[in-house]
Amino acid sequence: MQTVGYMPMPADFRYKAIYDRGKPSLPQKHPMMDTGHRAKIFAPFDALRGFNFAIMSKEVPYVPKRMLEEEEQEELNRRFTILHNLTFNGRMARANRPVAAITYYVPCADRNHEAYGWKGTYTTIKDIVWNVDFVNMTVLVGKTRVHMADISDVTADGIFDEDWEHDAV
Repeated sequence: MQTVGYMPMPADFRYKAIYDRGKPSLPQKHPMMDTGHRAKIFAPFDALRGFNFAIMSKEVPYVPKRMLEEEEQEELNRRFTILHNLTFNGRMARANRPVAAITYYVPCADRNHEAYGWKGTYTTIKDIVWNVDFVNMTVLVGKTRVHMADISDVTADGIFDEDWEHDAV
């Protein structure tokens, strides 16, 4: 009877053939791991996925929508009319290419925020005004379509001056 360590090996030992082979003379290496899989081992782990984004979204200063005075609304409509005359059709819009800065209200879209449904932020976009649509009450600025009721201010260099308006007519 053989001995295994300090104990004798039973005759019906299942792994006798493996034991008799002994230790391998050369240690077997694992195949090399490709770089893409290896990088995943050291990737940062985010146990609370999306938690940092949720915290940052709470820091956005939401404000209620401001109602315009009657004089402000009339001035805004005058500016929309001037822009509409400059962009009446696609050919005129491409020829004139009026650049305007439009400030508009964006309501809070985060359902988990306390401001959802009654507060939002004001965003300003400055680009070419391609279309002023009085039927659908929208303005196309660059690739963004904004509803006129959400717009609080429209500015453009030299377009809305009183002298320019009289010269154009």
